[in-house]
Amino acid sequence: MTMTPSSQNQLFHRLRRLAASQGPYLALVLLLLVCAVSSPAFRRPQNLLNITRQVSYSGIIALGMTAVIIGGGIDLSVGALLAFAGTVGIMAMNACDTPAAGLAVAIAVMLLTGTAGGAVNGALVTIGRLPPFIATLGTLSIFRSLSLYLAGAGLTTARHDVFMQVGGAVIGGVPLPAWILLLLTALGAVLMTCTKLGRHICAVGSNQRVARYAAINTGKVTFITYVFIGLLAGVSAFLLGGRLGSISSSTAGNAYELDAIAAVIIGGASMAGGRGSMTGTLAGILILGIIANILDMWGVSVYLQGAVKGAVIIIAVLLQRPQNQQA
Repeated sequence: MTMTPSSQNQLFHRLRRLAASQGPYLALVLLLLVCAVSSPAFRRPQNLLNITRQVSYSGIIALGMTAVIIGGGIDLSVGALLAFAGTVGIMAMNACDTPAAGLAVAIAVMLLTGTAGGAVNGALVTIGRLPPFIATLGTLSIFRSLSLYLAGAGLTTARHDVFMQVGGAVIGGVPLPAWILLLLTALGAVLMTCTKLGRHICAVGSNQRVARYAAINTGKVTFITYVFIGLLAGVSAFLLGGRLGSISSSTAGNAYELDAIAAVIIGGASMAGGRGSMTGTLAGILILGIIANILDMWGVSVYLQGAVKGAVIIIAVLLQRPQNQQA
């Protein structure tokens, strides 16, 4: 049967919409196939599990960044907040004599510190009415400086082995951080698609003025997104500190905010706000992790890997341009 020009155009538009909406997942599958064919070492199960572990720490933060960006904001301080929460948490744990009590204190302090840091950012943006870029750029310096001061610009090392046992745990052959990343992705997807809060975040990011006219407390919604990403920074601090047995005040969390933003963009979110998905961000962070891994296996200089990552981000934005114009 011959297709008419009209039906051909309709088919073309449907395929383009499908590629725009499912692009991150299609790109992930294609990248996996290329890497598996080009490098036998890449497709070893242990290597794939290592990738999931490595991307989990920045990936957990990227989930929080998804909510912030969908809501029309941005957070540049999360990497420094991770270092600050990890440093304070390990110090508090080391003050405890028993391992069990120390572990519980470490979890509580890191989560509370991360949440408090996110609340500070949220207050600066909503109450102080500072642009998110400026507010979080300032707190980035504050959190990193506090970490350096508390740790004497060095490592804060855990004294209880149970901390490392939990951080390095493997469940069903899969690292614990990867399980937590998957769980948080599922919970985040439910939050954004099935709850009133999720719909309000999208509404605020799409058009804050219209959302305000619709009786949405835009300040409260924005504040919650920053508290959310702060909490996830605390979660990531606990997992990363447990994996390494320490937190470096100078390097822990470095560039995590950039990886998180990149993952959100590659995952299909709009930097203008109002659109994005947790599952898309998961695909984005996996794409970044796979690229870094395969470039190492191909022997590409580490100094060129940033250029490749930058090119991927630019291409992702260019591919999303038709979808953004239609929106």
